[in-house]
Amino acid sequence: FALERGARMRQAIELSRAYRGTTLLLCDVLEADDEYTGIHSRSVVSLSVEVADEMGLDSRERRNVEFGALLHDVGKIAVPKEIINKPGPLTEDEWIVIKAHTIEGQKMLDRVGGLLSEVGRIVRSSHERWDGSGYPDGLAGDEIPLGSAIVCCCDALNAMTTDRSYRTALSLEEAVAELKAQSGKQFHPQVVEVLTRILERSLPAPDGADRVHA
Repeated sequence: FALERGARMRQAIELSRAYRGTTLLLCDVLEADDEYTGIHSRSVVSLSVEVADEMGLDSRERRNVEFGALLHDVGKIAVPKEIINKPGPLTEDEWIVIKAHTIEGQKMLDRVGGLLSEVGRIVRSSHERWDGSGYPDGLAGDEIPLGSAIVCCCDALNAMTTDRSYRTALSLEEAVAELKAQSGKQFHPQVVEVLTRILERSLPAPDGADRVHA
């Protein structure tokens, strides 16, 4: 029994490494196709994992959040570059194409199968909003997978604090204020609470004194 259990554990480890390798390969393909989107996806990962840890997610959920953060925009491979890189506002038809990227991402991961199918569900719902105004399914509140809600919030934070061709980045203080303003509207309230607590640890104390860490 011990030998069989050891063999199963080795197989599980090898399979997990294979999925991680596939995830990193897909992320590399995305970055090669669109450098900003690839770098942005990698930047969302560490914050998403930190939120997952702070919220006490188990190892499987944490891994799915990590992979979901890496691959939340993988479906943009199927979106024409002229839409992805358009400097001005998108037309209604272009928005329809953009909004389909979460479904395309899920389809890609479903073809890989296994645990990446679980990740695909996080990818599909990573642009849903707490108030039900997101896409592609109009999910609201706790209908949205927690992993998707984490990725959504961290994704938005990274986007707000990054310069784009059509706007300059917000300061971290401004971005934190926007997260709080959208708590219970665009974002999961508990995720906002945890994420802003993490971010506020890195902000300077108002009077310049050293911040005390809990």
